This record gives sequence, C-alpha cells and structure tokens, in this order.
Amino acid sequence: MTGPDPEEHARRLAAESLSADDPTGWFERLYAEAEQGEAVVPWDRGAPHRMLVEWARAAGLDGHGRTALVIGSGLGEDAEFFSGLGFRTVAFDVSATAVRAARRRFPDSTVRYLTADLLDTPDDWEKVFDLVVESLTVQALPRSVRLEAVARVAGTVGPGGTLIVVAAARDKRDDPDQGPPWPLTRAEVESFATGDLRPVRIEAVRDAQQPGVRRWRAQFHRDRPRH
Repeated sequence: MTGPDPEEHARRLAAESLSADDPTGWFERLYAEAEQGEAVVPWDRGAPHRMLVEWARAAGLDGHGRTALVIGSGLGEDAEFFSGLGFRTVAFDVSATAVRAARRRFPDSTVRYLTADLLDTPDDWEKVFDLVVESLTVQALPRSVRLEAVARVAGTVGPGGTLIVVAAARDKRDDPDQGPPWPLTRAEVESFATGDLRPVRIEAVRDAQQPGVRRWRAQFHRDRPRH
C-alpha cells in the first residue's frame, strides 16, 4: 500500500480520539483501516518482540502448568510465543478487529483471545496470572490515563508471579506531548512496583534495529504471602 507514513497516521488517529475524550478508541479505527488495506499497523512486525524473546530464552522460561496474560495483544505474535512456551495464555486487545484478525492468523491457537479495555479490566483478573506481559501498550496511552493503566497492569500479577514490561524510553530530546508513542521515564517504569510487587531488574537497552532508540525492559515479581 502507498499512503501516509504509518506512525504519522497513527498519531493523527490518536489525536482525533483524544480530542473526543476517548484515549483508546483510535486503536479500533487503525486496525479496521488496516483490515481494509487502507492503513498499516506500525508496530506489527509479524513476529514476537525481540526483547521479550531474548528475555524469555535467557531466563529459560517454562510455562507448563502456569498462566499468562498478554496485554494489548494486537495481532497475536507475543501471545503465541508465550503459549508456545507452555503457558495457558489469555490475550486481550481493546480492538475487536485486532482480536478477530489474531484468531484468523492463528486458527489452531490455544490462546484465549478476548476484547477488553485495559482501563476497565475484569474483576476476576485481579492478582491471578503467573506471568503478565506488557509490551508497548502503556506507552501508547496518554499521560492522563497512564497512572490508571499502570495500576491495572500491576494488579493482574498473581502471588509468586512475574511482570515483564517493554516500552520506549524517554530521551531528553523527546517532546512529552507528541505521540503515540509517549515514551516512559524511569520513574514511570518504576511505578509498576506497588505493594508487594517489587522490581527485579530495570534496564535501558539500545534497539539494534533502530540505532539511537532506547527501550526499557523491566521485570517485576510479586512475593507470595508468608503464613
């Protein structure tokens, strides 16, 4: 397809959505346009995020007998990766079009794909998942709802569970009002740690595929209650 720059087009849709006081509505518009061949989803690489794959392999991650939640699952590549590691995986996106596309892309998948809004997650997801994957979703939400989004993400991690976060890192040159994405500061990454959910490792990693771009990769762990 020929047309506007995918990232610029996403920003325009986001701006229109925000002006209507709807911080998440632009995702459905973008995926619906992509479905019709009228737009490109700029973060769809046709593969799981490299930084997640590196982390999982370095950790020797084995999900058998464990559950995972993939937040803002898009077209399903990250969810399928963690499902392939043995996790009983739930994946959700605010865009119903994206969810349908993921199901079509992986017709034999065991992932449970759902349409849901991060800012209004089901009550029965509270502190139940062994692994929670937050890759590039919070950074796509404006600062007006960021604290709520972070709290919602953190709240899904169960006792003994792990949260892995991947996000763009804010540089001094970045305009905090120009997005999406709206890159995260270190303080915003650290804010995922609340209560007994504690940071294990927070690192700023240079993106080998995009020289000069830094991304956060942060791991958190919720302690099991002591009896």
